[in-house]
Amino acid sequence: MKRGISKTYPALLGFGITTTLFAQSGGKPNVVYVFPDQMRNHAMQFWNESPYRERVNFKADPVYTPNLNKFAAESVVLTSAQSNFPLSSPHRGMMLTGMYPDGSGVTLNCNSMRPISSLREDAVAISDVFSQNGYQCAYIGKLHVDFPTPNNPQAPGAYVEDKTPVWDAYTPKERRHGFDYWYSYGTFDVHKSPHYWDTEGNRHEIGEWSPKHEADKAIEYLETVRDTEKPFFMVVSMNPPHSPYQSLDDVMEGDYNLYKDTPIEKLLVRPNINPALKKKQQCAPYYFASVTGVDREFGRILDALKKLSLDKNTIVVFTSDHGETMASHVEDPKNSPYTEAMNVPFLIRYPKKLKPRVSGLLLSTPDIMPTLLSIAGLKKQIPESVQGADLSKYLYSQKTDKKAPQGALYLRNEAGEKNGKGEITGYFPAARGIKTRTHTLAITVDRKKQLKETLFFDDVKDPYQLNNLPIEENREIFRKLCKEMGLLLKQADDPWYRESILNELIPY
Repeated sequence: MKRGISKTYPALLGFGITTTLFAQSGGKPNVVYVFPDQMRNHAMQFWNESPYRERVNFKADPVYTPNLNKFAAESVVLTSAQSNFPLSSPHRGMMLTGMYPDGSGVTLNCNSMRPISSLREDAVAISDVFSQNGYQCAYIGKLHVDFPTPNNPQAPGAYVEDKTPVWDAYTPKERRHGFDYWYSYGTFDVHKSPHYWDTEGNRHEIGEWSPKHEADKAIEYLETVRDTEKPFFMVVSMNPPHSPYQSLDDVMEGDYNLYKDTPIEKLLVRPNINPALKKKQQCAPYYFASVTGVDREFGRILDALKKLSLDKNTIVVFTSDHGETMASHVEDPKNSPYTEAMNVPFLIRYPKKLKPRVSGLLLSTPDIMPTLLSIAGLKKQIPESVQGADLSKYLYSQKTDKKAPQGALYLRNEAGEKNGKGEITGYFPAARGIKTRTHTLAITVDRKKQLKETLFFDDVKDPYQLNNLPIEENREIFRKLCKEMGLLLKQADDPWYRESILNELIPY
C-alpha cells in the first residue's frame, strides 16, 4: 500500500501525457461503474442458486433480480467485498481516490455544518487518471462528497436548498476531477422528483423515478453524446434502494406489486430480525421493490452496451456504497460493523479477460481504484497516493496466495468539536474494527478514548451475528484479530494508530 502527500499531486497529474495517444487509439477498454446506494449483498436472487449458494452461509432475500442473475453468470462475483466505512460520503471518497477517509478528506457524511468533510481538490481521483490517459469521463447521479457552499448557479450566493443543515450540493467544474460529462447532484432523497445539474451548471427538474431517468441518460450518453473514437469511463450512481422506502411515492408500482401480498415474515427470512423494529419491517416490500427496479434499469444499460457492440470491450462493475440491515440488529441500517451493513455486492464483467466464477476475495473500498485501473491497462499510472491494493491478479486467477488480503478494516467516525457558528471543526474516531473470513471484531471508545463496547462474532458458526462473543473465553482469537487490525490501521495511517488508542489491546 502506498501513501502520498499533497505536494506530490501536481506531478502525478501529468503522468497521462505519454499514454494518451495509446488510449485514444482504441487499445483501452471502456469502464462502466454502476452503484446503487444502500443495496444489500443478500438482496440478489442468484445467491439461492448453484454455484453461488454453496459459497455463502446466508439465504438470499426473496427478491426478483433477473438481470443481475444473468450478469452474475458472466462475471466474477465476490462474496466478501467490504464497505470499510459503510456510510455514503466516506465510502465514495475512498472509492474515488483509493485512500482512507483521512487521505480523501471525506471523514463524515457531507453537509453544510461539516466543512472538514469534503473531497480534496488536490487528491488524484480515478477519473483524473482515466482523463489524463485519453478517456472521456461521465458521472451520472448521486455524488455526495462535497461540502455544500452558497454556490447555486441559478441563485449566486445562495445554497441549492433552503434547509439547515444543507445536504445537497452543486459541484462546479473545478471540483469534478476529470469528469467532462456531468449530470449529477449532491444528495436528495425524493426518488420520483429528482433534480440534476448538467455539465454547464443548468438545473433539471425531473418528474420520474430517478434510476429510470439515470439509465436513460446513461444510454443517451452511450448512443449520442460520447466521442466514439475515445474510450470512456462512466459512473452511474443511483440513489434507490436508499431510503425513503415507505410508500408508492418512493418506488414503481409494478415493482411493489411483486411483493405487496407477501407476508412480512416471508420477506424477512433471517433469524436476526429485531422484533422491536416493527415499523422498519413494514418497509421490506418497498425496499425489495426498489431493488427490482434498479435491476431492471441496470439491465437496460447492459442491453444498450450490447446493442452498440460495446459489451465485449467494456469492463462493467455492479456494486454499492454500503449495505442495509433492514430490521436486523439495530434501527440504523448502515454505519455499523454488522455483515449486512459492510458486505456489499461486487460483480465485475470483462468478456474474454475475466473468467466468470465466484470468488471469496476480501476486497476493501480503497482497493477498487487501483484494481480497476490495473485491469484497464493503467497499472503503471496508479498514483502514489493510493492506499488500497491492486487485486487484479486475484480476479484473473482462481488461485490466491499469502499476499491476498486477510482482513478489512471497519471505521466509524462521529462529529467532533464545533466552532461559534456551530460548524464541526473535527471528527472523533469512535470505532475501529476488522472483518476477516471467519470473524468480525469492532471496538468502540468513549470520548476519553477508553474502551466502551466490543462487538465480536464468529461469522462461520454464527453467520447472522446473534451471539456477541465474550472476550475472556475467546482470548486467543481476540488477540490475533487485534494484532491484524493494528497492522491495517498502521498501513492506513489511521488516527487510532497515530494516537496509539487502546495500545494495551492493539499492538501497532
